[in-house]
Amino acid sequence: MKTLVINAGSSSIKFQVFEMPEEKVLVSANFERIGLDNSFYSLVKSGEKIKKEAVLDNHLTAINIFLEELISNQIVSSLEEIKTVGHRVVHGSSKYKESIIIDNQVMEDIKSFSDLAPLHNPANLLGIQAVKTALPNAINVAVFDTAFHQTMPKESFIYPVPYEWYEQYGVRKYGFHGVSHHYVSLRIAELENKQPKIIICHLGNGASISAVKEGKCLNTSMGFTPISGIAMGTRCGDIDPSIIPYIMQKTNKSINEIMDDLNKKSGMLGMSQISSDAREIETAINEGNEKAILAQKIYIQKIVSFISYYHTLLGGAEVIAFTAGIGEKDKEVRKEIMEMLKPLGVVIDYSANDVKGVETVITTEESKIKCYIIPTNEELMIGKETYRLSI
Repeated sequence: MKTLVINAGSSSIKFQVFEMPEEKVLVSANFERIGLDNSFYSLVKSGEKIKKEAVLDNHLTAINIFLEELISNQIVSSLEEIKTVGHRVVHGSSKYKESIIIDNQVMEDIKSFSDLAPLHNPANLLGIQAVKTALPNAINVAVFDTAFHQTMPKESFIYPVPYEWYEQYGVRKYGFHGVSHHYVSLRIAELENKQPKIIICHLGNGASISAVKEGKCLNTSMGFTPISGIAMGTRCGDIDPSIIPYIMQKTNKSINEIMDDLNKKSGMLGMSQISSDAREIETAINEGNEKAILAQKIYIQKIVSFISYYHTLLGGAEVIAFTAGIGEKDKEVRKEIMEMLKPLGVVIDYSANDVKGVETVITTEESKIKCYIIPTNEELMIGKETYRLSI
């Protein structure tokens, strides 16, 4: 069964087509700058990457071009071969605890949750509507980024604010990167042949950490929005909220301007004043740049503090998994984290850690907590969920 996976952003769409249940990737593509000047897309088939310029007026145009590429590249002989389509949807609120086949009610709900994810849910909905137009006979499945974290108990997701904020306005911790955390938790269970107590470190430009027990999330670092938790590439993570009105008074900036600063100009970029890119930060550290060194120390400490907390919450973690761009590829960040975790019994295998993007164990046999690198695969997770609901 050919399954199309779509990850629609506000001005971009990522595609993959899988042959399921074999999980074979037939083609992938990335359409960028939709609705903007200088739009283009890239296509990868059999290891070969092709880049093309194209006028991408809207999401439906991008989807139609991709479907034409499927025919011209002989991925399918007819669009009727695409039986199922999986859509990443960022926010499912507290209603959707798992993936679901999309009907009119689901679409209405996705729209109603847009105030919780104003940059993402409208784009996700555009992708769904465009596919329904282009592939009217396909089964569409929504895979929510918040769903995996909905197993959190109330003591993990309720904030210490007036309770009516939760009851009337839905103010609570939701968590994000759930598709990635779900994939990694399942992969660890396969490798360990059981469901161990896991701490998952999804470390990319956006980053989140979760505590997983018996395959269920007990807590996660991101909260009501993706800005909270650890410091990230450009996001501040947890800070004292009183900073916001204080800086507003000092700078005469609006709340929207301050939130833009906290989302796009803070984190590693704000602290280092160099870049949000971990590779550029590492170069600056090697050159002795004091702000880059300080930013890295703060970043590591924030991660270790969440790991230590979740270790206690789990009653002793058995596995720590590093995933996403930094988690998979930055050996120095992993090394510094694991060295700080020595009091928990973590013993790093320096030779095993000297890799990028390879699924492997990076601790010694003496280590009380086994540490893994697990390359995440959100598109495959969406494909798996879509196939599961379609058969």
